[in-house]
Amino acid sequence: MSNSNENNAVKPKTLGLIHTSATLVPLFAELCAKYLPHLKTFNIVDDSLIKNTIACGELTKSTSARVVNYAESAKEAGADYVLYTCSSIGPAVEIAASLQDIPVLRVDQPMADKAVQIGNRIGVIATLQTTLAPTSDLVERRAKVANKNIALTAVLCEGAFEALMSGDAATHDQKVGDALKELSKKVDVIVLAQASMARVVDMLNDDEKQVPILASPPIAMEYLASIL
Repeated sequence: MSNSNENNAVKPKTLGLIHTSATLVPLFAELCAKYLPHLKTFNIVDDSLIKNTIACGELTKSTSARVVNYAESAKEAGADYVLYTCSSIGPAVEIAASLQDIPVLRVDQPMADKAVQIGNRIGVIATLQTTLAPTSDLVERRAKVANKNIALTAVLCEGAFEALMSGDAATHDQKVGDALKELSKKVDVIVLAQASMARVVDMLNDDEKQVPILASPPIAMEYLASIL
């Protein structure tokens, strides 16, 4: 009788997470435990994807092909769903989604949809041009899907990424914080193109956060929790 019950038990679904930095693994492990405790998860990490993109100044065809291939690898490893956690490779993620028969999601799409719902004047902020451009493009395309006219303001925090990479987190945080405070005066909602900037939001007081400031990881998890 017990064998029959075991055979009839519903197998837990599996989410495969594909990262371009090992630093994202613990962040998403915590979010998965909070929002998706009923799912099994595993991680694939390849930081050459983002390193090559930064070095080339754009997402190249060869890097895109490797991004696409990771969706198939995740499926072969047992994934029922795939989440790519890096915004810079977003365009290639959409190609992967079109080629797979399992759901494939780019981490910033639910955030873009939420921003479009909140307001007409949308700010996008990043420390890398290679992330700013695809995120801005995504917001504009999701607005068209929602049949909504928006005014988009894209801001690049020049020098912030370089400061962070050199170990000067204070300069990074100062540059991003100043940009957030200035941008909040001009828009209805701000989209963080990189999740790494979310910690700066926590440093701002309520008066400095005049509009909603959205980060992709928790919003993506809330979205997945609503459909899985």
